[in-house]
Amino acid sequence: MSEPLTAVAMSGGLDSSVTAWMLARQGRPVVGLSMLLWDRSQEARHGRCCGALDLGDARRVAEQCGIPHYTLRMDEAFRRDVVDPFVQEYLAGRTPLPCTRCNTFIKFDLFLERARSLGAERMATGHYARILEGPEGYELHAARHQEKDQSYFLFELNQEQLVASEFPLGELTKEQVREMARKAGLIVAEKGESMEICFVASSVREFVQEQASAHAERYSRPAAVGAARVEDTSGRVLGEAEPYYRYTVGQRRGLGIASSGRLYVLRVDPDENRVVVGGREELTSPGLVGERSHWIGPAPDSPIEATVKIRSRHPGVEARITQQDEDRVRVEFETPQAGVAPGQAAVFYRGTRVLGGCWIAESVK
Repeated sequence: MSEPLTAVAMSGGLDSSVTAWMLARQGRPVVGLSMLLWDRSQEARHGRCCGALDLGDARRVAEQCGIPHYTLRMDEAFRRDVVDPFVQEYLAGRTPLPCTRCNTFIKFDLFLERARSLGAERMATGHYARILEGPEGYELHAARHQEKDQSYFLFELNQEQLVASEFPLGELTKEQVREMARKAGLIVAEKGESMEICFVASSVREFVQEQASAHAERYSRPAAVGAARVEDTSGRVLGEAEPYYRYTVGQRRGLGIASSGRLYVLRVDPDENRVVVGGREELTSPGLVGERSHWIGPAPDSPIEATVKIRSRHPGVEARITQQDEDRVRVEFETPQAGVAPGQAAVFYRGTRVLGGCWIAESVK
């Protein structure tokens, strides 16, 4: 029986290019598929989502690998499932996480569906994470290279998606990946990385304002155009700042408020175009309430102990997790944590294994 066709999601970056190269070198049937998610045809720069130069790089790397390459147009779904919720969350005073939504709704859902329509049975990406088979099914684990680990952004994957997916870079370091590209002579061997939100060309504030003004019918509230009122927790007005959606819980820089001590954003109030600030001691919380909880394996039927990350670069904190109903969970930290931001994800780990996670609805006071 011939080996099944594997589709590699090729962005034109270093990681996905090396992924395609690794699988092609193994003699496996491989096809490179790039996703046209956001129109960047007028931008002559690398490192941007769907930039013309990056799609061209993906095509040329596929030629170097000796595999066919196609570009899939998926911009309508990307706007609906990633961009519009991103803008909506900021307008609601929350801090969105577009990379996770892209993984959940685009890369491991629609992309896999489109790949299968082209005859592929499996998909591979350049994510730094690992898939292992365990006693309860397939498990998602953190990458060996902790500094590059991306498992936090993959917590909503399910068993069917894990079975059909591969992360060939999960056991490698970034430098090992780059060295492989150099030895293979790949044209992206020295290509840098973009840490920005891929579809935002300017600033988040400008993007949200621009989208909300141009597509008002898509969102439940208009974007505030005036300066936000900055208050402390007693209600004392400290000054004015940019519109509220420019700020996120835990932010310290860019407030533009003179103070004898450091101030942090504690709360964002879209109805009043208000930003509430305070000292670091006021920023800490003993826990959170999460919504839209997801478990990769069986959901626990009683409270469990696990390590919880409330941001992608958060070191993690030991916590007690209680499933309150099918949707909501309560997380109680062993040690109070600073910067619990509504809209971000809380991801549950046991060792390197990702158990699941939830979306932060509110911090516990």
